[in-house]
Amino acid sequence: MASVFSACSGSAVLFYSRNSFPSKGSFIHLKRPLSANCVASLGTEVSVSPAVDTFWQWLKEEGVVSAKTPVKPSVVPEGLGLVALKDISRNEVVLQVPKRLWINPDAVAASEIGKVCIGLKPWLAVALFLIRERSRSNSLWKHYFSVLPKETDSTIYWSEEELSELQGTQLLNTTRSVKQYVENEYRRLEEEIILPNKKLFPSPLTLDDFFWAFGILRSRAFSRLRNENLVVIPFADFINHSARVTTEDHAYEIKGAAGLFSWDYLFSLRSPLSLKAGDQVYIQYDLNKSNAELALDYGFIEPNADRNAYTLTLQISESDPFFGDKLDIAESNGFGETAYFDIFYSRPLPPGLLPYLRLVALGGTDAFLLESIFRNSIWGHLELPVSRDNEELICRVVRETCKTALAGYHTTIEEDQKLKEAKLDSRHAIAVGIREGEKQLLQQIDETFKEKELELDQLEYYQERRLKDLGLCGENGDILGDLGKFF
Repeated sequence: MASVFSACSGSAVLFYSRNSFPSKGSFIHLKRPLSANCVASLGTEVSVSPAVDTFWQWLKEEGVVSAKTPVKPSVVPEGLGLVALKDISRNEVVLQVPKRLWINPDAVAASEIGKVCIGLKPWLAVALFLIRERSRSNSLWKHYFSVLPKETDSTIYWSEEELSELQGTQLLNTTRSVKQYVENEYRRLEEEIILPNKKLFPSPLTLDDFFWAFGILRSRAFSRLRNENLVVIPFADFINHSARVTTEDHAYEIKGAAGLFSWDYLFSLRSPLSLKAGDQVYIQYDLNKSNAELALDYGFIEPNADRNAYTLTLQISESDPFFGDKLDIAESNGFGETAYFDIFYSRPLPPGLLPYLRLVALGGTDAFLLESIFRNSIWGHLELPVSRDNEELICRVVRETCKTALAGYHTTIEEDQKLKEAKLDSRHAIAVGIREGEKQLLQQIDETFKEKELELDQLEYYQERRLKDLGLCGENGDILGDLGKFF
């Protein structure tokens, strides 16, 4: 979705979805639940699959679990999760995994492919390692790979038919951009690493393999440990997400016993909730992620409307005659030529949005504020309405942008709400939830700026504020005295 913001000065702003990758901040987060494909039904009883039993036995042999372990893998509504075997107190340790079993850049460096992975982005090196280890019958992690899903409900795995349900959404653009990014990285690795080193990669390494590894890292890696920016931890990634958990303070790296006679760094995970025996153990994947990000990373969304977000992307046009001045002002205040603003449901407009909008729209008789004499104070002036023309322009363009975006969806909010009453498959339900949430936010943004339009005649603008500061304007806006001697 795009709309050009033209002012009399020739300045322009472009609204469009943020679809480049990586997105701002780290792209690695916690994991998506293991697939229900890992479970088997035995009559009326549902038990974990033989592959999970074998994986659990491997953990016992490695000294990771024992009779004292307070949790076990079980079939849960999400597919597979960890269930408490006894009452567990809040902040009680539920599992510990020694560093020798972690899959991270250190494991790659110590492997046969370590030398050829030097200089690669960490996630690319670990992705190659995951694919190679999965194909090796003698891999230390072979039993772990046997319980990993082939794919999740992340939008990167959706078919074109499924993606069509996201028509008009920012998530659709983001998904396509991420998929293109992953494919480009694969083609580059194929040319520079894989094909020149066939002895190290004897098994065919396909684009599908690479998407599998990317999805595993996107959904299952931890990134909040001390000195660890990217680490996959077998067993720990059995734990599912719950919106009831409101803290992310659950994962720690400690030094401790890693066997009968050995010590190692351990990944230690504590329960953020008090649990009764039989309860599922949950954590919070990421408090700051929107539903679109949850769908992209993990393949689920929350029904909580507070997770819905819409990104307004603003840009100072290079054709703007004041481009240099505006860019300098933006950069001096923590922004750039392009700025992203995430609008969340039922929250105020994000800080910086209105000043940036006013800056981009600045022109005509307001352009004097761009002069160097105002450079240290202009952002403070932009925090408040500059002029009626400037304020009216930003309101009109934002509202037109919302109208254009709303026209891009193939359903209405009412139709989406009706669909939600039916029994939808998981991916269709995600699509309906995402597009309904985006449309509600667009309506919210439109309503916010509609209200601003109605207040234009009651607002106090820069010139009036300046005259008041000089004592030349009364509280009602009346001009006092003879202004001629001041100009």
